[in-house]
Amino acid sequence: MNRTLVVAATLALAVPAFAGTPKDEVSKPLKVIINSVRYGKDLAALKLFAGEEQGKFLLGDDWAKGTPEQQKEFIALFHQLFGKIAFPKIRANFENLDTVIYDEPTVTGDKASIASTILINHPAKKQELKVKYEVAKSAAGWKVIDVAVLGDSMLIGIRDDQIKPIMKEGGWPNLLKLMKDKDAELKTTLK
Repeated sequence: MNRTLVVAATLALAVPAFAGTPKDEVSKPLKVIINSVRYGKDLAALKLFAGEEQGKFLLGDDWAKGTPEQQKEFIALFHQLFGKIAFPKIRANFENLDTVIYDEPTVTGDKASIASTILINHPAKKQELKVKYEVAKSAAGWKVIDVAVLGDSMLIGIRDDQIKPIMKEGGWPNLLKLMKDKDAELKTTLK
């Protein structure tokens, strides 16, 4: 019996050694997103985005005014459009991806930020991109809320340049209609 307790105590102490560091845990979904986008697995990448957190940020006070159905539809359409518009551009940059170096994350409760340096080794020009990610921890692990490239937040630009004016013109119905129209116009399917 004593030996069993010693073994159990030893295993309990050893488990944290096997668990990833905060840097490993926070950067893991980022690595999956980068590789998924790089190799055309866009749907896998989109699963690692925190849709509800993004919706709350993009719509601000208007988020709570939407029905659960509208919120769910917004998240699906936003991810669909983001994948169709942004991922092809990102994929082109990642054709010559050399390496990604992650800094230590700053973790505050269930939110974290982590910076990285992405090295692009293009034959014509080497490039170094400074990227910062804002992530949230869910039951499924860490998910991306926002990405800032060279200091420019993806969500702030979308919110200020697109979402706010659309919401002023016609609220949730107008926003969802325009998003559906844009999705139909793109005529591509995410894989």
